[in-house]
Formats: sequence, C-alpha cells, structure tokens
Amino acid sequence: MTNILPLWDDIKVEEHGPNENAPSIQPFLLDGQGPFPVLIVAAGGAYARRAEHEAYPVAEWLNSIGISAVVLNYRVAPYKHPIPLNDAKRAIRLVRYHAADWNLDPARVGILGFSAGGHLVSSAGTHYDIGNLESEDPIERYSSRPDLMVLCYPVISMGEYTHEGSRLNLLGERPEAELVERLSNENQVTEQTPPAFLWHTADDASVPVENSLMFSAGLSLHKVPFDLHIFESGRHGLGLAEEHPEAREWPRLCEKWLRKQNF
Repeated sequence: MTNILPLWDDIKVEEHGPNENAPSIQPFLLDGQGPFPVLIVAAGGAYARRAEHEAYPVAEWLNSIGISAVVLNYRVAPYKHPIPLNDAKRAIRLVRYHAADWNLDPARVGILGFSAGGHLVSSAGTHYDIGNLESEDPIERYSSRPDLMVLCYPVISMGEYTHEGSRLNLLGERPEAELVERLSNENQVTEQTPPAFLWHTADDASVPVENSLMFSAGLSLHKVPFDLHIFESGRHGLGLAEEHPEAREWPRLCEKWLRKQNF
C-alpha cells in the first residue's frame, strides 16, 4: 500500500466505514526516465463503497505498461453530489500540481473508472473547469479537465437506464429533474469532451449496456474520438476480467488505445 495523501488540507481523512481513507489519493508512481503519463483510478461500488479489486490491481496493471497511477479515494454515501465530483476534480488538480515532483506529464493526466466510478469519470470529463487563477490555493489554479477517460461498464445516465442504487446514493430519493438531466452525462458531451475508451458486456444485469452506447453516441455526435468494445456476455463488476474468456482482452485493447493517445 502506498502513502495516503489527503485531497484537502482542511478536510480530515476518515478512518472507518464506507469512506475509509477518504477523501485522499494513493500514488503508484514509476521510477526512471519520465515524465510519465498518469491515470487516476476510481473504483465502483454504487456510490456506497469503493471496490478494492477495481483499484489497486488496476494501478499495478497500469504500472506494468509504463503508466503511473493514482488511486482516488472519493467520498461515497452518505455524501451526495457534488462531493464525489469535487474530490475527482481536486485529484486531477493535485496530480498536475505535483507533476514535476512526481515525474509526471501534466498534459497526460487521464482518469479511469468502473461502474459508479465510471459515472464519476464521465462527470469529470463533462463537468470540468479550467481552474481559478485568482485562488489563494495554488492547487485550485490548475485545470480539472482530464486528458482522456477510460470507462469500464460505466453508469452514465441518471435517467431511464440508470443504476438505481448509484442514483439514490448520489442524488437522493427525489432529485429535481434539472439535476437528473445535468448528471446524465450522455447529454453533457461537447466538442471539448476528452477522448474515451469504453467497454461493457451486452447482458450486464446491473448497469445496462445502453449507458456505454448512449455516451458513445454523444461522443460520435460531437466528433470526439472514442473506442468502444461490447462483449456478448458477462456479469457486472469484472474488474480486470482475468477469468473471463472474452472480456479479459479489455486491458490489452485499452493499452493499445492508450499508446495511440500518446500515453
């Protein structure tokens, strides 16, 4: 386990419960001649917890292909929107702030997420800002826009095809229609949205494949580069999918795409 670094100086990192180690990041940094690209990893868990198999093994896989990684311990329920998104944006800024010290390229900062962590990733890619140059906090002066996104069986929509548990934990029992629309990220894509790699299984019983299809359609409509892979079958929550005969190919396909993106 690597060092736990708090995201905020004035918010204490929790020690127990579903928000253990949150809000913080845990860097998995490469040694050698850099600067290296980096991916921030957001595990899934329906905004109720963070699944370890979608965090640390993924960081180690990224290291194995020459990419530094940072595990994001974002806050989950009972915290609601916009707190998880603020944690993700802060993590991106913090990585750019420390880029020189950590041997990272501040122009190659991506974000990768699974399931509800995928919703967080797609939110970071569609609800970013360029930073506040007037801020007294030097970290807040950096852009929170990721340079690319990797979305693994992601929750994207808060509408018809949402994952009910993720929506409940993030938005509450009776969210206003405007908030549902704003956090349905398939509707928030613009020409400035970062490129994306997506994969899903067609019969995912927890998060409908329509989430990836709709987000890809939005990317296509706005001419944003993307790479989409739908595997015929497979349960939700596969992670690196090492035991799955088809989906186990996704890390190799993703590595190929990351190379194309100069990561």
